[in-house]
Amino acid sequence: MTPGQRSLLLSSAPSLLLRSLVLLSLCPRGQAVQAENVTVLEGGTAQISCRLQNYDGSIVVIQNPRRQTLFFNGTRALKDDRFQMVLFSQRLVRITLTNVSVSDEGGYFCQLYTDDTHHQVATLSVVVPPEVPTVEVKTEAVEGGEVELTCSSPRSKPPATLRWVRDRREIPGVISQQENGKTVSVSNTIRIPVERKDNGAALSCEASHPVLVGQKRVRHYSLDVHFAPTVKIIPPQGILREGDSLSLTCSVTGNPLPRDIQWSRVNDTLPERAEKTANILQVSRLSQSHNGTYLCQAHNNYGRAADHYTLLVYDPGAVVETHSAVPYAVIGGILALLVFTVICVLIVTIWCSVRQKGSYLTHEASGLDEHGEVQEAFLNGNDASQGKKEYLL
Repeated sequence: MTPGQRSLLLSSAPSLLLRSLVLLSLCPRGQAVQAENVTVLEGGTAQISCRLQNYDGSIVVIQNPRRQTLFFNGTRALKDDRFQMVLFSQRLVRITLTNVSVSDEGGYFCQLYTDDTHHQVATLSVVVPPEVPTVEVKTEAVEGGEVELTCSSPRSKPPATLRWVRDRREIPGVISQQENGKTVSVSNTIRIPVERKDNGAALSCEASHPVLVGQKRVRHYSLDVHFAPTVKIIPPQGILREGDSLSLTCSVTGNPLPRDIQWSRVNDTLPERAEKTANILQVSRLSQSHNGTYLCQAHNNYGRAADHYTLLVYDPGAVVETHSAVPYAVIGGILALLVFTVICVLIVTIWCSVRQKGSYLTHEASGLDEHGEVQEAFLNGNDASQGKKEYLL
C-alpha cells in the first residue's frame, strides 16, 4: 500500500482508525485528560493525542506500553527518533509514531500530574494486510494422477481469506491458520486430478482482507503436468524418384519435452549421406538402395514413443519393363484358361456318351429276361441245323 493510501485510510476511514474518546477522570471544576484510541496500518504513521481540560500548566507525561516515558512536558525522554512531539498546547498534546510495527501495539499512557494524578490510556492497534500469497507444489503433477497445491499468506492481522479460483470458479480446499506472535499465517491446500490437457491451465490464489477495501492480492499459477511423449513423422509430398532428396520431420510432444531424438533404419544402417539435425532427417541423391523403413524415437522420464516411415524410391525403367510385360502375362493366362475349359468339355462329353451306351445294353438284357426262348436263342447263338426262326418280342 502506498503512503497516499495509508494517509487516506488514516484520514477518511473512521471504522479503521476507530477513534473513540474515553474520559478516564473528570473532576468537576478540575483538570482532566482524555486519550484517543488509534488503528493504523503496519508501516504507517500513528497519531497519539491527549486532550486536556482546565489545564493549569501541570506536568504532562506520555509513556509507551512498557511504561517507559516518551515525553516529559514536551521534552523527549526516550531515544527513539520514530516518536516526535508535533503539538503541545493547553488543550491538546499530540505525538506521532512513524514506521509502525505490531510490536508497537498496546496502551500509551497520557498522565496529568496534579494534586490527584489523572491518566488515560490510548490504545494503538496495528493492522497487517497480506502480501501477495505464495504457491507451493506439494506433489508433482503427472498425467492420470493428482496434484497438491498450497497457497500461503505468511502473516496478516486480522487473518486474510484465501481462495483458489479456476475459470472463475472457486476450488474448495483445506484452510489452516497458525499464530505467529501477533500475526496469523493462513494456508489453503487443494488436490485436483490432472490430465495431459490440463498442462498450462491457469489457476489463481486470491487473498482478501478488510483493509484492502474490496481489492485482492493475487498469485497466478500455471499447471505443469508431466506426461510421456508422442511421436509423428511428417512425410514428404509426392513420389520420390532416383536423384531426389528426402526430408523427414519428426514431430515430438511431451513434458518434459524430449531433447534426444533418435533416427534409425529397420534391419539396416542409415545411408552414408543421411544428415540429422534435431528432429529432421535428410538424405540426398536417393537411390533404390535407400529403400526401407525409417524410425524416429523419443523418450523422457515418463515413457517413450516411436513412429515409422517406409521409403520406396520410384525407378522409371523398372516401371516401363513391368508395364510391357503385363499384356503378355494376361494373354497367356487367358489362353491357359481356354485350353483348360476345352479339356473339361471333352471329358464331360466322353463320360456322358459312355454312360448312355451302357444304359442301352442294360435295357436289352432286361427284355430277354421276360422271354425265355428268346434269351436262350440269344445265348446259344443262331443254330444252323434248326434253321432261321423269327421271334416276336
